[in-house]
Amino acid sequence: MDGSGWRPVKRTRTFEDVLAQIERRIAEDGLTVGDRLPAERQLAEQLGVSRSSVREAMRVLETLGVVSSQVGRGPDAGAVLTSRPDSALTDLLRLHLGLASLEMREVIDTRHMIEQWAAAHAAALAASGRADTSGLTAALAGMDAARTAEEFVEHDTAFHCAIADASGNRLIAAIMRSLRDSMRRYSVEAVQRLGDTSILRADHVRILEAIEGGRADEAVRAVSEHLAHAYPSLFPAG
Repeated sequence: MDGSGWRPVKRTRTFEDVLAQIERRIAEDGLTVGDRLPAERQLAEQLGVSRSSVREAMRVLETLGVVSSQVGRGPDAGAVLTSRPDSALTDLLRLHLGLASLEMREVIDTRHMIEQWAAAHAAALAASGRADTSGLTAALAGMDAARTAEEFVEHDTAFHCAIADASGNRLIAAIMRSLRDSMRRYSVEAVQRLGDTSILRADHVRILEAIEGGRADEAVRAVSEHLAHAYPSLFPAG
């Protein structure tokens, strides 16, 4: 990646302009995960800005999970493009839950809506032989072998993320991981309150069978009933 495609940025809002330039070059150069951006000094020279402006832009990109900073010289210098689209959102959701600026009801409602969509689309893909449900099967086996609530939730999370993966929509899958990871502590507490996980296991089996059978409507109903079993206070009967 040379400097021929860089344009000097305007002095106003320098930090935002640096971000915009980096985003443009990523798109125009067809850069992908694992590719390296120029070193901080080289970027500053090519963009005609201070190194502090480049450094600030890189901090934002690293926080968002777009790049990972690398320490080194020569070919080892510069930030590497990474793929963590769910990481920043997970941290943000967890923070807002902790501050009570988001309620668990809102998170569960969002998860409910997304997971219904994902289950329906995964079932539609399965009906045409294009859905990979191996992740659901593996997660179900993990739940069966779990000895603690924490272990059960780990595999339960994998199961529901696998539904999103099977839907074929990578953004939906990233959002689902963020939602599940941000509420992990609450999920463990819910399993501990429930005690017996046999109902949850039966729900998972029903979801899996509906998806594998290509029955979208049944998969959607199974997801709704499962969440009602896992969070009865948020899904009151009636």
